[in-house]
Amino acid sequence: MRDMTRDRMPRWTPLSIAYLALALVGLVGTFILNAWTVAIGSGFFDDIFGAGPTVGSIGVDLLVVAVAGCVLIVVEARRLGMRRAWLYIALSAVTAFAFTFPLFLAMRERRLHAMHAASPAHRAM
Repeated sequence: MRDMTRDRMPRWTPLSIAYLALALVGLVGTFILNAWTVAIGSGFFDDIFGAGPTVGSIGVDLLVVAVAGCVLIVVEARRLGMRRAWLYIALSAVTAFAFTFPLFLAMRERRLHAMHAASPAHRAM
């Protein structure tokens, strides 16, 4: 007899692993640069918005994408019944959105895979 609880566990699909890898790159890359910023005593927002129009444009671009991503996290988590989505947003304030957004996408992919595996059409196969 097969263990049904094991069949319902979300799996790490190739896409969820790719998202997780991006999350790790985002975490390590931003951690190094943020630590460097603190070490030299530079102001984060001063650098983004005070270093000229090109850097300011990139800062605004990334800020708008991060806000849109936060909205997506909340809406998609509610749609899929994922709990504590606010943690991804809160965690991005102390790490980086380049880490938390791909991490959310990895967990979302696992949730979608689990929902598909639990669907009646999939169980009939």
